[in-house]
Amino acid sequence: MREFLAICLKRAGHEVSVAESGDSALEILDRESFEIVITDLRMPGEVDGLKVLETVRKRELDTEVIVVTAFATAETALHAMKIGAYDYLTKPFKVDVINAVIDRALEKRSLVEANLALRERVSGRYRLASIIGKSQRMQRIFDMVGKIHSTRTSVLITGESGTGKELVARALHSEGSRSAAAFVAVNCGAIPENLMESELFGHVRGAFTGAVGDKLGLMRAADQGTLFLDEIGELSLNLQVKLLRVLQERKVRPVGSEVEYDIDVRVVAATNLELENEVATGAFRSDLYYRLNVIELRLPPLRQRQADIPLLADHFLAIHQRDNDNEIRGFSSAARRALEAYQYPGNVRELENIIERAVTLSDGPLIDVQDLPAPDAAASFTPSSFELPEAGVDLDRVLSDYERSIVRQALEQSAGVRKRAAALLGISFRSLRYRLTKLGLDESEAGQPNDED
Repeated sequence: MREFLAICLKRAGHEVSVAESGDSALEILDRESFEIVITDLRMPGEVDGLKVLETVRKRELDTEVIVVTAFATAETALHAMKIGAYDYLTKPFKVDVINAVIDRALEKRSLVEANLALRERVSGRYRLASIIGKSQRMQRIFDMVGKIHSTRTSVLITGESGTGKELVARALHSEGSRSAAAFVAVNCGAIPENLMESELFGHVRGAFTGAVGDKLGLMRAADQGTLFLDEIGELSLNLQVKLLRVLQERKVRPVGSEVEYDIDVRVVAATNLELENEVATGAFRSDLYYRLNVIELRLPPLRQRQADIPLLADHFLAIHQRDNDNEIRGFSSAARRALEAYQYPGNVRELENIIERAVTLSDGPLIDVQDLPAPDAAASFTPSSFELPEAGVDLDRVLSDYERSIVRQALEQSAGVRKRAAALLGISFRSLRYRLTKLGLDESEAGQPNDED
């Protein structure tokens, strides 16, 4: 039975080790790690199946245990399940039955592992302050922030609404030498023009009707720290002139005052407009544009950083799971595919709203497709993240890179189980093996075990 089962499991694509007794099983477990242990209940020697199960649980091994026996009783079954068996089968059993049990155990294990791994990565190398991303474009943003966070250089952050421009500004501040001082944020499009000058530069008592006292102003409030000017493209031309003078001279004069005050403030501006176009039309001053745009950080839209969607989804799940105090463990495979296929016109902000809604509405331990506002999101997937450069491309290389990225994602989602990865891609197991070879995805590069389990 042991040898027959090993042959069947190998044919199904698993890597299998066998042990003739409980004693030899524990010796193997000392040397190797396994996703699944299938153990008979009665075996020769001092170690029976329950002892194997207890040992796996005591060692806190990340392994599911399936117990099989020809001597089943309700008492032993209950005891096995109570101490942590995934399932309990009686002999004789059909191969398709145990294959189904194994698939369910692997599905459970891969979901738990995927969520734990993603959360570890979110809190580790793929995170800078509150910014999350492992895509190459976000890693370049991280690298640039690391180079400039402690300088006084002005930074212009550009990108669509919802891409996280303020988060990057806060990271520049919190990671740098000014973190002990204030971070002051102002939305230039949210304050009426007749009040903006006073908000930025302050005023003295009696400077205008309603000025019943002195006001410090945001520039001076941010002294020694960072002033974040969001939606800088909405600033009027009159105020652009005054802001330029402050940036050049590093002095600020409150409205109605004859006194100028020295300031040491780092200015970080952000916009979802193409300021070069605004300069060309005369809506934005070129001299202020070049003063602000010493270094530009251009944030990609979420549809161009699909590799970050699982990280962000798990991050938002952890936040809203905690806020709602529920038992949701993660996402079903179908829900993950739908989330990764959607185009997100509202970018990261929209993704967070989707996850918050799903956490609120989900009734089960996993968020499924029906919990998402766009259950047919997969139909909206197009490879729109690619922009053809003027110099052209090597089409075969681009298509190969794109295929490699999709296959890698399938391997990650299936926790390295190639049979499941093939199912995610809608291809045969044999076809997946061929593609892995063709694409040069050896297992060390793909980050998966060098087997076909």
